[in-house]
Amino acid sequence: MAVVVVTDSSASLPAELVAELDIVVVPLHVLAGDRTIREGIDPIDIDYGSDEVSTSAAAPGELRAVYERALQRSDGAGVVAVHLSQQLSATWEAGRQAIAELGSERIRLVDSLGAGLATGLPVLAAGRRAAAGEGMDAVHEAADAAARRARTFILVNRTEQLRKGGRLSTAASFFGSELVTKPLLQIVEGRLELREKVRTRSKAYSRLVAAAVEAAGGEPAAVGVQHLGAADAAATVAGQLREKLPDVTELVQVEFGPALAVHLGVGAVGVVVLPGGCGS
Repeated sequence: MAVVVVTDSSASLPAELVAELDIVVVPLHVLAGDRTIREGIDPIDIDYGSDEVSTSAAAPGELRAVYERALQRSDGAGVVAVHLSQQLSATWEAGRQAIAELGSERIRLVDSLGAGLATGLPVLAAGRRAAAGEGMDAVHEAADAAARRARTFILVNRTEQLRKGGRLSTAASFFGSELVTKPLLQIVEGRLELREKVRTRSKAYSRLVAAAVEAAGGEPAAVGVQHLGAADAAATVAGQLREKLPDVTELVQVEFGPALAVHLGVGAVGVVVLPGGCGS
């Protein structure tokens, strides 16, 4: 049997890729009033601008059950679990606890150092190695190496929810600035940081594309483009990246899932660049 790759729903991978590579996806939770909604499983109808909506990580017990089933399915080949950055969510730590409780050496845990397709593209790299019949060490290395190569940039309309949730610096330079500037964020070593503030939205999109092109470094690269309620802008950004990057090996374009959208807000557009690609 093949190594089984597990991830969480923040990875935002299209259903056809998940099915093709037989990837196991653990839902994160969206909390809306007295409701706990499992991302990717339960119907979701929420106001992304509401202060009453929040998120929670997968619990150790949930991950333990998933890892245990995946290990059984692998018939001893092993499990590689790739989760969103431990700087942004408690999911990675919950995974560590679950593995410790199981006491298995056949489960490897990878911090993707990102979220969204910055988790999803390393999952693809791992899943393709697993589908090719490679062993647990090779699958783990593929995910870990891809996570370290990936670069993420996100343009948002507001940062209030990110600051409230402790996912972004509360430096004074942020406050009051979003009425006249657009924050362009980046993920650095798993942490979400301000890259620059741009005066107009059109200029902000240009800076987003420029940052992605710079991150590719002239190499062939896989690209992920995500958005929330900004399909036209995302399509434009994707088109510009195809024109400006010398060799786009793969382009995945999806919406941000609810667990990320709650924090990023409507109008967010993000780009992930993975130099060297995800394999094939």
